[in-house]
Amino acid sequence: MDATPPPELATAARTLFGDRLGLAVAYAGLLVTDGVVRGLIGPREAPRIWDRHLLNCAAVAERIPSGATVLDVGSGAGLPGLVLAVARPDLSVTLVEPLARRTAFLVEAVAQLDLTASVRVIRGRAEEIASGGGGVEPLTGDVVTARAVAPLDRLARWCLPLAVPGGRLVALKGASAAEEAAEHAVVVDRLGGGSPEVHLCGAGVVEPPTTVIEIVREQVVGPPRPKPTKRSRGGRRR
Repeated sequence: MDATPPPELATAARTLFGDRLGLAVAYAGLLVTDGVVRGLIGPREAPRIWDRHLLNCAAVAERIPSGATVLDVGSGAGLPGLVLAVARPDLSVTLVEPLARRTAFLVEAVAQLDLTASVRVIRGRAEEIASGGGGVEPLTGDVVTARAVAPLDRLARWCLPLAVPGGRLVALKGASAAEEAAEHAVVVDRLGGGSPEVHLCGAGVVEPPTTVIEIVREQVVGPPRPKPTKRSRGGRRR
């Protein structure tokens, strides 16, 4: 399958990837071939790899500061983390993925795209990365990204501890992002996050624009204290 962007998307691809467009085409080639064979991309997604995936993810780069460290949680086939690394050589990106077959693909893709200087792959869950559990080194980043991972309340619980104080969670969401942000605002506040903000990325470049919910980590909140154990009248714990 031809991995180059279709003519109607060529201008958007050049705008978002610039002189790294050739690298983006190489990554698209991996996704529509090996990615499909290994079950990381559905066969029906291959013809839509540019508009539905690559451009959708690349548009998010406008929300990430220059030189930032990025942790991409639940990276899967590298969306959006590897796309951001392709589009933004100034970023230092860590792809966090718990499944072995996906991390194997990511390691190979990073090597084939010659991105090993700016991208690393870690197999693990967000909770393990935040605490250093399971033998995984604890990590934090300026920006934590996630796409199609979980509802916002769970996502904030997993990802906010991975952001440095003042850092941000940038979650790619769909058309119901505003309703989701409002629904989970109280939980986000309890987790130390600021008010969830909805932003449209790539307006005027991609159609439709990419919708993200952005949350700043305003406070460092520790784990909840265990509930006290009730005692019987004789002084013994129940």
